[in-house]
Amino acid sequence: MSAIHLTKGGFENRIAKIDTMATDWKFLGQRPALIDFYASWCSPCQRLLPIIEELAAEYEGKVDIYKVDVDAEQDLAALFRVRSIPTLVYIPMDGKPIVEPGGRSKADLKALIEERLLK
Repeated sequence: MSAIHLTKGGFENRIAKIDTMATDWKFLGQRPALIDFYASWCSPCQRLLPIIEELAAEYEGKVDIYKVDVDAEQDLAALFRVRSIPTLVYIPMDGKPIVEPGGRSKADLKALIEERLLK
């Protein structure tokens, strides 16, 4: 399975209701999630893309992995205060999202997924 492109509507169905997010975070997902905020013109984002796709296949059924194009979904990027791309958002089943700018190696991302989302 590949990473799922997420739009504002999909976000509200799969992640959280936008209008209550700031005051009452309630994750709607069935599994922990990782969201990759990217842009098609961003070189670091393009280098991260195949890693994100590999992780989506490896963690299928354990972690939902999404991609958000910051140019098309500026409101979603603003919700997480995305200032640079790529930015990754780790969403555990319990607790608040963890926002982390910058790309990492596949090994680093796997370790972070295991630590933050699957422990």
